[in-house]
Amino acid sequence: MKIILIKDVPELGGKGEIVDVADGYARNFLVPRKMAVKATTGAIRQAEAMRLAHIETARRLREEADNLATALSGTRVVVAARAGDEGKLFGSIGIGDVAAAIAKFTGVEIGVKTISIAGPIKDIGLHEVTVNPHPDVTFPVTLDVIPA
Repeated sequence: MKIILIKDVPELGGKGEIVDVADGYARNFLVPRKMAVKATTGAIRQAEAMRLAHIETARRLREEADNLATALSGTRVVVAARAGDEGKLFGSIGIGDVAAAIAKFTGVEIGVKTISIAGPIKDIGLHEVTVNPHPDVTFPVTLDVIPA
């Protein structure tokens, strides 16, 4: 039986794919769990349209991530924080602080989930921060922590 997968099914295929499976597997497992629908002519046309829309969306997201990478790659963002005489901060700078500093310094909003740092920043100086806006796009941003 030909079916159209509504969800990703391990060992079978991804969302929107048309696959041929045993009748019982489709009738008793995939369709009742809303993982697939029977492949009719109209459903196949709709699945093809959904697949093309998914490809276009993925292409657009990748392009936006590339544009962000070219705009911010190698950028030095300055953050002022209260610090003691030895160069230790009174507290730390976390991911939220980094996102706010990038937005303030460059005007580009970056989601907190796309930023990764090794740990909280507790010293004055230069620190490397990695931004990952897309699974295929990763770039570094230099964070310059200065005493306030």
